[in-house]
Amino acid sequence: MRPLTDEEMETFFDKLTKYIGKNVKQLINDKYSFRFHKDKVFYMSNQVLQFAENITFERLKTVGVCFGRFSKSKKFKLEVTCLDYIAQYAEYKVWVKPQAELSFLYGNHILKTGLGRMTEDCPQYQGVVVMNMNDVPLGFGVAAKSTDECRYVKPTDIVCFHQADVGQYLRDEDSSSMF
Repeated sequence: MRPLTDEEMETFFDKLTKYIGKNVKQLINDKYSFRFHKDKVFYMSNQVLQFAENITFERLKTVGVCFGRFSKSKKFKLEVTCLDYIAQYAEYKVWVKPQAELSFLYGNHILKTGLGRMTEDCPQYQGVVVMNMNDVPLGFGVAAKSTDECRYVKPTDIVCFHQADVGQYLRDEDSSSMF
């Protein structure tokens, strides 16, 4: 486990800024750290970090909260495990109606008919956190239309592109079963 290089840090924070904006500064403080291990970025307290440094690289599987992973082409992809942190600091949110909630959890985009409400002044292609109407975070995505454009689109138009959701665990588990 090691600190992120400057290049990795820039790529990681660019992706994180897309979803939580200037609130990235609130994640970085004296008590918590981001660390790189086996192509993944983990967020952990410094106390946990001290314990983890005593474990050899080969034996350490995971520690802290996985925020995402780097691909072979050095692009960063956020994972749904960081949803709790992103949801509390997100600048832009999208709420889905109960009838569209399950569709989103199956990996589908959000249509205008399933849109409950949206944060004001959300620009197009901005990272958003998807919530149900009870303010429970379901996942995250990218706004396909700005808030102003959403008012005038057809009911069948996509307003939010799916990126990741909490149902991803079940889909991955189902596809990896050996039955």
